Amino acid sequence: MTQTETTAQAVERTAKEWVLVLAKYREPSTFRSVFELMATLVPFVMLWGLAWVSLEISYWLAFGIALLNGVFLVRIFVIQHDCGHASYFTSRTAQDWVGRCLGVLTLTPYDVWKRTHSIHHSHHGNLDQRGIGDVLTLTVEEYRARSPMGRFLYRMYRHPLVLFVLGPSYLFILQNRLPFGLMDKGWKYWTSAMGTNAVIAIAVGLMIWLGGWMPLLLIYLPTSVIAATIGVWLFYVQHQFEETHWSKTEDWQLHEAALEGSSHYVLPQPLRWLTANIGIHHVHHLYSRIPFYRLPEVLRDNADLAQAQRLTIVESFQSVKLHLWDEKLQKLMSFREAKRLYGRA
Repeated sequence: MTQTETTAQAVERTAKEWVLVLAKYREPSTFRSVFELMATLVPFVMLWGLAWVSLEISYWLAFGIALLNGVFLVRIFVIQHDCGHASYFTSRTAQDWVGRCLGVLTLTPYDVWKRTHSIHHSHHGNLDQRGIGDVLTLTVEEYRARSPMGRFLYRMYRHPLVLFVLGPSYLFILQNRLPFGLMDKGWKYWTSAMGTNAVIAIAVGLMIWLGGWMPLLLIYLPTSVIAATIGVWLFYVQHQFEETHWSKTEDWQLHEAALEGSSHYVLPQPLRWLTANIGIHHVHHLYSRIPFYRLPEVLRDNADLAQAQRLTIVESFQSVKLHLWDEKLQKLMSFREAKRLYGRA
């Protein structure tokens, strides 16, 4: 059976049966959740301490350890992500407060992110509902209709240097300090943003008071920046691939968009653990209440989902060249291919 046939079979089942099939995996284990949390936080704190001690030996050594620790910060973010989906603990209060505390480490106001990410899940793949919680993606027609300056700005936005170098730091260090997208939606989101900012400011102040500027510059910022970069890359490849899914509201179906518009990023086991199975993203979008540590069970028990929407690491690098959605051909394409097919804008 080809991958296209496998995906078609999975899509056919999605609309009718997948929610019921996946519902049996939704219950979290409190013991497993606490274990996964400790298995992530303990190494993170230990590496932080080791990097601090290493400042007395070598700035480069401390910097290298900080970069390594960024991967554990990615895992912390995925646990915060599960808390936002109410999939991590049976107690909603417990997981909300765990999520808020982890949000200080990830520089992400929990309640703000929880709401914007919910919007992403509710509207992903809908061309009429873009703008919050996704990577800006124009159709070929929209791009060609823009002014020369508008096309230039979009090309700059989609440039790898902006998306994966400048963008992540801007997003997590600067943009997350305000509840963008929800600034007029009430005090709850302002409280989330300002409360997180206040705790971060206290932590940074203590860091500088105890160790000077080097822990901030060589440990805190490198760990945060590398985690942000990895996180943005993962989010990008989970939705930006050639045969992803976009459609107008009248043709848009939630479960089809979840499966067809989300990849199964095939990673080796160490990377699967460090990224908390977030690469099994098509299943996550199909049923977001499944704890991350139960996602491999789904693939083990459902061979069609294990084969659907597979994206290898090599293939994921090719997705960086894709920029525009072609509504006619139903695929993402590069600026060059759009120019070849439709001429100069």
